Amino acid sequence: MARIRRTRSVDALDAIEPPDTIQVLVGVVSVTVLVEFLGLVSGSEVWLLGLLVFLPGTASALCTVRQTAFVAVWTTLVVLFTLLVRGAEVGRWLDRALLVLLTLALGAASVYACRRRLGREHEMLRLRSTAAAMQRHILHPLPVLTDDVLVNGVYEPLQEDRLVGGDIYDVVDSPWGSRVLIGDVQGKGLAAVGAAFAVIGAFREAAYREPTLTALVDALDAAVVRHNSHAEQTGDDERFVTALVVGVDAGPEAQIVNCGHVPPRLVRDGVVSTPPLDSGVPLGLAELADAPTTVNWCAFPEGSTLLLTTDGLDETRSADGTFYPVEERLTGHLGLSPAELPRALYEDARAFAADDGGHDDVAVLTVRRSPHR
Repeated sequence: MARIRRTRSVDALDAIEPPDTIQVLVGVVSVTVLVEFLGLVSGSEVWLLGLLVFLPGTASALCTVRQTAFVAVWTTLVVLFTLLVRGAEVGRWLDRALLVLLTLALGAASVYACRRRLGREHEMLRLRSTAAAMQRHILHPLPVLTDDVLVNGVYEPLQEDRLVGGDIYDVVDSPWGSRVLIGDVQGKGLAAVGAAFAVIGAFREAAYREPTLTALVDALDAAVVRHNSHAEQTGDDERFVTALVVGVDAGPEAQIVNCGHVPPRLVRDGVVSTPPLDSGVPLGLAELADAPTTVNWCAFPEGSTLLLTTDGLDETRSADGTFYPVEERLTGHLGLSPAELPRALYEDARAFAADDGGHDDVAVLTVRRSPHR
Protein backbone atom coordinates (compact mmCIF):
# COMPACT_ATOMS: atom_id res chain seq x y z
CA MET A 1 0.00 0.00 0.00
CA ALA A 2 1.41 3.35 -1.01
CA ARG A 3 1.76 6.01 1.62
CA ILE A 4 -0.31 9.17 1.41
CA ARG A 5 1.63 11.91 -0.29
CA ARG A 6 0.86 15.49 0.64
CA THR A 7 1.95 18.84 -0.69
CA ARG A 8 2.69 21.03 2.30
CA SER A 9 1.90 24.69 2.23
CA VAL A 10 2.31 27.31 4.92
CA ASP A 11 -0.04 30.25 4.91
CA ALA A 12 1.75 33.47 5.74
CA LEU A 13 0.29 35.44 8.59
CA ASP A 14 -0.52 39.05 8.03
CA ALA A 15 2.48 41.06 9.19
CA ILE A 16 2.39 44.50 10.79
CA GLU A 17 3.92 46.77 8.18
CA PRO A 18 4.31 50.38 9.33
CA PRO A 19 5.50 53.03 6.85
CA ASP A 20 9.25 53.37 6.52
CA THR A 21 11.14 56.31 8.01
CA ILE A 22 11.42 58.19 4.70
CA GLN A 23 7.64 58.06 4.21
CA VAL A 24 7.03 59.33 7.74
CA LEU A 25 9.56 62.15 7.33
CA VAL A 26 8.14 63.24 3.97
CA GLY A 27 4.59 63.18 5.32
CA VAL A 28 5.40 65.18 8.45
CA VAL A 29 7.43 67.80 6.59
CA SER A 30 4.74 68.13 3.91
CA VAL A 31 1.97 68.73 6.46
CA THR A 32 4.14 71.17 8.40
CA VAL A 33 4.99 73.17 5.29
CA LEU A 34 1.32 73.22 4.27
CA VAL A 35 0.19 74.50 7.67
CA GLU A 36 2.93 77.17 7.74
CA PHE A 37 2.03 78.28 4.22
CA LEU A 38 -1.66 78.55 5.04
CA GLY A 39 -0.77 80.48 8.18
CA LEU A 40 1.36 82.99 6.28
CA VAL A 41 -1.27 83.46 3.57
CA SER A 42 -4.12 83.87 6.04
CA GLY A 43 -2.16 85.91 8.56
CA SER A 44 -3.17 83.48 11.34
CA GLU A 45 -0.03 81.41 11.52
CA VAL A 46 -0.05 81.00 15.29
CA TRP A 47 -3.67 79.95 15.49
CA LEU A 48 -3.35 77.43 12.64
CA LEU A 49 -0.67 75.59 14.61
CA GLY A 50 -3.50 73.69 16.27
CA LEU A 51 -3.81 71.67 13.06
CA LEU A 52 -0.41 70.10 13.72
CA VAL A 53 -1.61 68.37 16.88
CA PHE A 54 -3.39 65.86 14.65
CA LEU A 55 -0.06 64.56 13.35
CA PRO A 56 0.88 62.48 16.43
CA GLY A 57 -2.64 61.03 16.60
CA THR A 58 -2.45 59.94 12.99
CA ALA A 59 1.01 58.47 13.53
CA SER A 60 -0.20 56.46 16.54
CA ALA A 61 -2.66 54.61 14.29
CA LEU A 62 -0.15 53.82 11.53
CA CYS A 63 3.43 53.98 12.76
CA THR A 64 5.77 52.38 15.26
CA VAL A 65 6.31 53.76 18.75
CA ARG A 66 9.65 55.31 17.72
CA GLN A 67 8.11 56.93 14.65
CA THR A 68 5.18 58.25 16.70
CA ALA A 69 7.58 59.67 19.28
CA PHE A 70 9.52 61.41 16.48
CA VAL A 71 6.32 62.96 15.12
CA ALA A 72 5.30 64.10 18.61
CA VAL A 73 8.70 65.73 19.25
CA TRP A 74 8.70 67.33 15.80
CA THR A 75 5.23 68.77 16.33
CA THR A 76 6.14 70.14 19.75
CA LEU A 77 9.32 71.79 18.45
CA VAL A 78 7.54 73.36 15.46
CA VAL A 79 4.78 74.75 17.68
CA LEU A 80 7.27 76.04 20.25
CA PHE A 81 9.55 77.61 17.63
CA THR A 82 6.69 79.36 15.87
CA LEU A 83 5.27 80.75 19.10
CA LEU A 84 8.63 82.04 20.29
CA VAL A 85 9.93 83.44 17.02
CA ARG A 86 6.86 84.56 15.16
CA GLY A 87 4.25 84.94 17.85
CA ALA A 88 5.91 87.59 19.98
CA GLU A 89 3.64 90.28 18.64
CA VAL A 90 0.59 88.31 19.59
CA GLY A 91 -0.60 88.81 23.13
CA ARG A 92 -2.26 86.36 25.48
CA TRP A 93 0.78 84.40 26.57
CA LEU A 94 -1.48 82.11 28.56
CA ASP A 95 -3.18 80.90 25.38
CA ARG A 96 0.17 80.16 23.77
CA ALA A 97 1.39 78.32 26.88
CA LEU A 98 -1.78 76.23 26.89
CA LEU A 99 -1.21 75.38 23.21
CA VAL A 100 2.29 74.11 24.01
CA LEU A 101 1.01 72.08 26.95
CA LEU A 102 -1.79 70.65 24.81
CA THR A 103 0.71 69.67 22.12
CA LEU A 104 2.91 67.95 24.71
CA ALA A 105 -0.05 66.13 26.24
CA LEU A 106 -1.41 64.94 22.89
CA GLY A 107 2.05 63.82 21.84
CA ALA A 108 2.49 61.75 25.00
CA ALA A 109 -1.02 60.32 24.65
CA SER A 110 -0.30 59.39 21.03
CA VAL A 111 2.88 57.50 21.98
CA TYR A 112 0.98 55.64 24.70
CA ALA A 113 -1.88 54.81 22.31
CA CYS A 114 0.60 53.58 19.70
CA ARG A 115 2.25 51.30 22.25
CA ARG A 116 -1.13 49.87 23.25
CA ARG A 117 -2.16 49.37 19.62
CA LEU A 118 1.02 47.52 18.73
CA GLY A 119 0.66 45.37 21.84
CA ARG A 120 -2.83 44.33 20.76
CA GLU A 121 -1.69 43.68 17.19
CA HIS A 122 1.22 41.53 18.34
CA GLU A 123 -1.10 39.61 20.64
CA MET A 124 -3.48 39.03 17.73
CA LEU A 125 -0.59 37.79 15.60
CA ARG A 126 0.41 35.37 18.35
CA LEU A 127 -3.17 34.12 18.55
CA ARG A 128 -3.32 33.72 14.78
CA SER A 129 -0.01 31.87 14.80
CA THR A 130 -1.26 29.51 17.50
CA ALA A 131 -4.55 28.99 15.71
CA ALA A 132 -2.76 28.33 12.41
CA ALA A 133 -0.51 25.75 14.08
CA MET A 134 -3.55 24.05 15.62
CA GLN A 135 -5.31 24.11 12.27
CA ARG A 136 -2.34 22.48 10.52
CA HIS A 137 -2.25 19.71 13.14
CA ILE A 138 -5.99 19.11 12.91
CA LEU A 139 -6.33 19.43 9.15
CA HIS A 140 -3.59 18.07 6.91
CA PRO A 141 -2.64 20.26 3.95
CA LEU A 142 -4.08 19.49 0.54
CA PRO A 143 -3.78 17.99 -2.04
CA VAL A 144 -3.66 14.38 -0.84
CA LEU A 145 -2.83 11.52 -3.21
CA THR A 146 -3.57 7.89 -2.29
CA ASP A 147 -3.67 4.67 -4.28
CA ASP A 148 -7.34 5.32 -5.07
CA VAL A 149 -8.06 9.05 -5.06
CA LEU A 150 -6.60 12.49 -5.55
CA VAL A 151 -8.20 14.97 -3.15
CA ASN A 152 -7.84 18.70 -3.73
CA GLY A 153 -9.49 21.39 -1.72
CA VAL A 154 -9.52 24.64 0.13
CA TYR A 155 -10.64 25.65 3.60
CA GLU A 156 -10.52 29.23 4.78
CA PRO A 157 -12.91 31.18 6.97
CA LEU A 158 -14.80 33.89 5.11
CA GLN A 159 -14.74 35.92 8.32
CA GLU A 160 -11.14 37.13 8.63
CA ASP A 161 -11.42 37.84 12.37
CA ARG A 162 -12.28 34.22 13.09
CA LEU A 163 -9.19 32.30 14.14
CA VAL A 164 -10.49 28.74 14.07
CA GLY A 165 -13.50 27.50 12.17
CA GLY A 166 -15.68 24.46 12.75
CA ASP A 167 -15.12 22.62 9.45
CA ILE A 168 -13.03 19.43 9.35
CA TYR A 169 -11.78 17.03 6.71
CA ASP A 170 -9.31 14.19 6.36
CA VAL A 171 -8.18 11.42 4.00
CA VAL A 172 -6.97 7.95 5.05
CA ASP A 173 -5.49 5.28 2.78
CA SER A 174 -6.82 2.16 4.53
CA PRO A 175 -6.54 -1.56 3.70
CA TRP A 176 -10.11 -1.38 2.35
CA GLY A 177 -9.58 1.60 0.07
CA SER A 178 -9.39 5.33 0.62
CA ARG A 179 -11.71 6.96 3.13
CA VAL A 180 -12.53 10.66 2.88
CA LEU A 181 -14.18 12.65 5.67
CA ILE A 182 -15.70 16.10 5.57
CA GLY A 183 -17.69 17.52 8.46
CA ASP A 184 -18.89 20.56 10.34
CA VAL A 185 -18.70 20.86 14.12
CA GLN A 186 -21.60 22.63 15.77
CA GLY A 187 -20.36 26.03 16.90
CA LYS A 188 -17.21 27.92 16.00
CA GLY A 189 -13.95 29.08 17.48
CA LEU A 190 -11.81 27.43 20.12
CA ALA A 191 -14.84 25.93 21.85
CA ALA A 192 -15.37 23.60 18.88
CA VAL A 193 -11.75 22.46 18.67
CA GLY A 194 -12.22 19.67 21.20
CA ALA A 195 -15.00 18.06 19.20
CA ALA A 196 -12.97 18.48 16.01
CA PHE A 197 -10.00 16.71 17.63
CA ALA A 198 -12.27 13.90 18.80
CA VAL A 199 -13.70 13.25 15.34
CA ILE A 200 -10.42 13.60 13.45
CA GLY A 201 -8.56 11.38 15.90
CA ALA A 202 -11.26 8.72 15.82
CA PHE A 203 -11.38 8.80 12.02
CA ARG A 204 -7.64 8.39 11.59
CA GLU A 205 -7.61 5.40 13.94
CA ALA A 206 -10.89 3.69 13.00
CA ALA A 207 -10.41 4.08 9.24
CA TYR A 208 -7.50 1.62 9.47
CA ARG A 209 -9.31 -0.70 11.87
CA GLU A 210 -12.90 -0.97 10.63
CA PRO A 211 -13.54 -2.84 7.35
CA THR A 212 -16.95 -1.22 6.74
CA LEU A 213 -18.10 2.40 6.59
CA THR A 214 -20.97 1.68 8.98
CA ALA A 215 -18.54 0.50 11.67
CA LEU A 216 -16.33 3.51 10.96
CA VAL A 217 -19.23 5.93 11.38
CA ASP A 218 -20.30 4.18 14.59
CA ALA A 219 -16.77 4.74 15.93
CA LEU A 220 -16.98 8.44 15.04
CA ASP A 221 -20.34 8.76 16.75
CA ALA A 222 -18.98 7.07 19.88
CA ALA A 223 -16.05 9.52 19.91
CA VAL A 224 -18.42 12.49 19.86
CA VAL A 225 -20.54 10.95 22.61
CA ARG A 226 -17.45 10.49 24.79
CA HIS A 227 -16.40 14.07 24.10
CA ASN A 228 -19.85 15.36 25.06
CA SER A 229 -19.81 13.30 28.24
CA HIS A 230 -16.54 14.91 29.27
CA ALA A 231 -17.82 18.35 28.20
CA GLU A 232 -20.89 17.92 30.40
CA GLN A 233 -18.72 17.12 33.41
CA THR A 234 -16.60 20.23 32.87
CA GLY A 235 -19.56 22.52 32.24
CA ASP A 236 -18.97 22.98 28.51
CA ASP A 237 -21.67 22.74 25.88
CA GLU A 238 -22.37 19.43 24.18
CA ARG A 239 -21.94 19.44 20.42
CA PHE A 240 -22.91 17.38 17.41
CA VAL A 241 -21.03 17.04 14.14
CA THR A 242 -22.53 16.72 10.67
CA ALA A 243 -20.32 14.55 8.49
CA LEU A 244 -20.01 12.83 5.13
CA VAL A 245 -17.79 9.74 4.85
CA VAL A 246 -16.80 8.51 1.39
CA GLY A 247 -15.10 5.21 0.61
CA VAL A 248 -13.39 4.60 -2.74
CA ASP A 249 -11.64 1.41 -3.81
CA ALA A 250 -10.78 -0.19 -7.16
CA GLY A 251 -14.46 -0.70 -8.02
CA PRO A 252 -16.50 1.65 -10.25
CA GLU A 253 -18.64 2.89 -7.36
CA ALA A 254 -18.10 4.98 -4.24
CA GLN A 255 -19.62 4.22 -0.85
CA ILE A 256 -21.11 7.19 0.99
CA VAL A 257 -22.55 7.59 4.48
CA ASN A 258 -24.32 10.87 5.16
CA CYS A 259 -24.64 11.96 8.78
CA GLY A 260 -26.85 15.01 8.41
CA HIS A 261 -24.36 16.74 6.13
CA VAL A 262 -24.64 18.59 2.83
CA PRO A 263 -24.92 15.92 0.10
CA PRO A 264 -22.10 15.72 -2.43
CA ARG A 265 -22.33 16.84 -6.03
CA LEU A 266 -21.22 14.48 -8.79
CA VAL A 267 -19.65 15.99 -11.90
CA ARG A 268 -19.71 13.47 -14.73
CA ASP A 269 -19.44 14.12 -18.47
CA GLY A 270 -20.10 17.84 -17.95
CA VAL A 271 -23.30 17.22 -15.96
CA VAL A 272 -23.78 18.14 -12.30
CA SER A 273 -26.05 15.89 -10.24
CA THR A 274 -26.75 15.18 -6.59
CA PRO A 275 -26.69 11.44 -5.78
CA PRO A 276 -29.78 10.31 -3.83
CA LEU A 277 -28.59 9.55 -0.30
CA ASP A 278 -30.21 8.53 2.93
CA SER A 279 -29.53 11.33 5.38
CA GLY A 280 -28.79 10.05 8.84
CA VAL A 281 -28.47 11.99 12.07
CA PRO A 282 -25.32 13.97 12.92
CA LEU A 283 -22.52 12.33 14.88
CA GLY A 284 -23.25 12.34 18.57
CA LEU A 285 -27.02 11.86 18.06
CA ALA A 286 -27.14 8.22 16.93
CA GLU A 287 -29.32 7.30 19.90
CA LEU A 288 -32.06 9.48 18.41
CA ALA A 289 -32.01 7.69 15.04
CA ASP A 290 -34.94 5.47 14.07
CA ALA A 291 -32.81 3.35 11.71
CA PRO A 292 -29.22 2.08 11.73
CA THR A 293 -26.46 3.70 9.71
CA THR A 294 -26.99 3.21 5.96
CA VAL A 295 -24.34 2.98 3.27
CA ASN A 296 -25.27 4.42 -0.13
CA TRP A 297 -23.59 3.47 -3.39
CA CYS A 298 -22.84 6.03 -6.06
CA ALA A 299 -21.46 5.50 -9.56
CA PHE A 300 -17.93 6.88 -9.60
CA PRO A 301 -16.20 5.92 -12.84
CA GLU A 302 -12.96 7.25 -14.26
CA GLY A 303 -13.13 10.92 -15.16
CA SER A 304 -15.90 11.81 -12.71
CA THR A 305 -15.46 14.12 -9.73
CA LEU A 306 -17.18 14.22 -6.36
CA LEU A 307 -17.52 17.72 -4.91
CA LEU A 308 -17.75 17.73 -1.12
CA THR A 309 -18.62 20.95 0.69
CA THR A 310 -19.70 22.19 4.08
CA ASP A 311 -22.94 24.09 4.58
CA GLY A 312 -21.02 27.36 4.59
CA LEU A 313 -21.03 27.30 0.79
CA ASP A 314 -24.78 26.67 0.43
CA GLU A 315 -25.63 29.16 3.17
CA THR A 316 -23.49 31.99 1.82
CA ARG A 317 -25.81 34.94 1.20
CA SER A 318 -25.53 38.21 -0.63
CA ALA A 319 -26.49 41.54 0.87
CA ASP A 320 -30.12 41.09 -0.24
CA GLY A 321 -30.36 37.67 1.41
CA THR A 322 -30.02 35.58 -1.75
CA PHE A 323 -28.31 32.24 -1.15
CA TYR A 324 -25.28 31.30 -3.19
CA PRO A 325 -26.48 29.17 -6.17
CA VAL A 326 -23.99 26.31 -5.88
CA GLU A 327 -25.20 24.20 -8.83
CA GLU A 328 -25.42 27.21 -11.13
CA ARG A 329 -21.96 28.50 -10.23
CA LEU A 330 -20.51 24.98 -10.34
CA THR A 331 -21.84 24.51 -13.86
CA GLY A 332 -20.10 27.72 -14.89
CA HIS A 333 -16.76 26.39 -13.59
CA LEU A 334 -16.81 22.94 -15.17
CA GLY A 335 -14.00 23.94 -17.50
CA LEU A 336 -11.61 24.05 -14.56
CA SER A 337 -9.56 21.11 -13.38
CA PRO A 338 -10.43 19.40 -10.06
CA ALA A 339 -7.35 21.09 -8.59
CA GLU A 340 -8.59 24.57 -9.60
CA LEU A 341 -12.30 24.10 -8.89
CA PRO A 342 -12.29 24.37 -5.06
CA ARG A 343 -10.37 27.66 -5.03
CA ALA A 344 -12.56 29.08 -7.80
CA LEU A 345 -15.76 28.28 -5.90
CA TYR A 346 -14.35 29.66 -2.67
CA GLU A 347 -13.31 32.95 -4.27
CA ASP A 348 -16.65 33.16 -6.05
CA ALA A 349 -18.53 32.63 -2.78
CA ARG A 350 -16.42 35.27 -1.03
CA ALA A 351 -17.17 37.76 -3.80
CA PHE A 352 -20.87 36.82 -3.68
CA ALA A 353 -21.11 37.48 0.07
CA ALA A 354 -21.14 41.21 0.77
CA ASP A 355 -19.69 42.56 4.01
CA ASP A 356 -23.18 42.95 5.40
CA GLY A 357 -24.43 39.68 3.96
CA GLY A 358 -24.46 36.27 5.62
CA HIS A 359 -21.40 34.08 5.39
CA ASP A 360 -19.66 31.30 7.25
CA ASP A 361 -16.59 29.11 7.01
CA VAL A 362 -16.32 27.25 3.73
CA ALA A 363 -14.57 23.95 2.99
CA VAL A 364 -14.60 22.62 -0.56
CA LEU A 365 -13.03 19.29 -1.62
CA THR A 366 -12.86 17.53 -4.96
CA VAL A 367 -12.38 13.75 -5.01
CA ARG A 368 -11.15 12.17 -8.22
CA ARG A 369 -9.68 8.75 -8.93
CA SER A 370 -5.89 8.71 -8.75
CA PRO A 371 -4.20 9.49 -12.09
CA HIS A 372 -2.16 6.28 -12.03
CA ARG A 373 -5.23 4.01 -11.81
